[in-house]
Amino acid sequence: MKKVVVIYWSGTGNTEMMAKSIVEGAQEGGNEVKLLSVDQATLEDVNKADYVALGCPSMGAEVLEEVEMEPFVESLQSVITGKSVALFGSYDWGNGEWMKDWEKRMEDYGASLVAEGLILHLTPDDEGLKQCKELGAKLVK
Repeated sequence: MKKVVVIYWSGTGNTEMMAKSIVEGAQEGGNEVKLLSVDQATLEDVNKADYVALGCPSMGAEVLEEVEMEPFVESLQSVITGKSVALFGSYDWGNGEWMKDWEKRMEDYGASLVAEGLILHLTPDDEGLKQCKELGAKLVK
């Protein structure tokens, strides 16, 4: 059984909805999946996991949420190397630059991205939630 941790920050609930659908996809095949908001997550959660999904919406000038998610992501340098990682988040405006920056950063930290970061505009619809579930399944393949 594979261990998966899905860690997210959500201000409006949109990224949380995405996280829950990613959990559904990752659970297929009987994997042990832990869903945590970033304020509950520790480096140990990431260290113990075989697979990691991280979610955060675009904030301000297309950056990660700066109070909780940004410091947590920064702290991952020491534990994310070699891990299979999926990134996801919602946005209101812009062109997804925050996700491109986040992908590059994770690769620079030594993570192995399983797919391009999944970005959805505002509240996920059924198709968006399906994409999230598929990303969760892809993470554990």
